[in-house]
Amino acid sequence: MDLTTVWFIIEAVLWIGYFVLEGFDFGVGLSLPLIGRKDRERHAVLSTIMPVWDGNEVWVIVAGGAMFAAFPGWYATTFSTFYLPLLAILVGLIVRAVGLEYREHREDAAWRRRWDLCIIIGSFLPALLWGVAFGNIVRGLPINAQHDFTGSLLDLLNPFALLAGLVTLSLFLTHGSVFLVLRTSGELRLRAKRQASVVGAITVVLGVGLLFWLNRLPGIENHRAVLVCSIITALALLFGLGMHLLDRDGWSFAGTAVTVGGLVITLFTALYPRLIPSTTNPEWSLTIHNSSATHYTLTIMTWSAVVLVPIVIAYQAWSYWTFRKRITLPAVDVADPSLENRPAPASPSAAK
Repeated sequence: MDLTTVWFIIEAVLWIGYFVLEGFDFGVGLSLPLIGRKDRERHAVLSTIMPVWDGNEVWVIVAGGAMFAAFPGWYATTFSTFYLPLLAILVGLIVRAVGLEYREHREDAAWRRRWDLCIIIGSFLPALLWGVAFGNIVRGLPINAQHDFTGSLLDLLNPFALLAGLVTLSLFLTHGSVFLVLRTSGELRLRAKRQASVVGAITVVLGVGLLFWLNRLPGIENHRAVLVCSIITALALLFGLGMHLLDRDGWSFAGTAVTVGGLVITLFTALYPRLIPSTTNPEWSLTIHNSSATHYTLTIMTWSAVVLVPIVIAYQAWSYWTFRKRITLPAVDVADPSLENRPAPASPSAAK
C-alpha cells in the first residue's frame, strides 16, 4: 500500500473521530431548548459536554491540517469551492464556543437565553453544512482541467447534498439524544429518550434514502464495498435504536457512534481513489495521485502520526473515563424562586 492510500485512510479516520465525538456535542446543543425547559435543566444538559467539547474539536483541526499537508490540491479546491459554507461553519463553531464559555458568567436570565441561542445556532450550522459539503464532494463538482470550481453557490444546493445535510443533522441529533440518555437521570433522561425515539425514526428514513441514492451515483468504482458499508451503517443505526428501546444505554450510544463512523467510511469508500470527482470531465477529477504532497513529505508525516496520534487518543480516553458519571439534578424547593433560577451544580452519581 503506497503512502497516498495510507494518508487517504488516515484522513478518513480523522473525520470519523471528529464526527463521532463532535456529533453528539452538536446533538446536545440542538437538544438544549427541547430537553432543558428551565435554566437549571439547561445547565445540567450542557454539563454533560462541558469537560470534553473543546477536546473533540481538536479532530477537525488535525483533519484540516492533514488535508493541507498530505493533499494540498484537495485542500485548495475544497476550501475555494466551499468558502461560504465553511465560513458559516467557522462562525457557528465560534459563537457556540463563546456561548458555552460565557453562559454561566452572569446570573441574568436574558443573558443566558442569548447565549443559549448562540449555542443552538452554532450547533445547527455545522451539523447541516458538513453534510452538504461532503454530499457535494462525493456527488462530484464542475471542475476544469486546472482543478478550479466553475459552478456557483446554487450548484452546491442540489437535492443529493441537501439530503446529506438533513441526514447529518438528524443523525447528530439522534446521537446527542442517546448521549443525553446515557449521561442524565430522572425527567431529563425521559425527555431525551422520547426525543431519541422520534428523531431516530426520522433518521432511519432519511439515512436509508441517502445510502440508496449514494449506491446509484455514476462514476463510483467500488460498488460492492460501498454496498457492504451502506448495509453495515444501516444495521448499526437499527441496532442502536433497538438497544435504545431496550434501555441498554451504553450499547445504544455505541450503535449510533458506529453509524456515524460507518457513514464516513461509506462516503470515503465511494470516493476512492478520487478526492473530488469532476462532473465536467471525469479525467479532470482530483485523485489521491494528482493532489498529493511529495513522498518525502508523506514519509515525515507518517512517522509524526505514529508518535502523536496514540498520545491524543490516550488523553481523550482518559478524559472520557474521568467524566463518565451521570448528571443528576439536585432537589429544589420550587416554592423558593431564588433557588429555581440558580445554576444547577449538576452533581455526578454512579453511572448505570
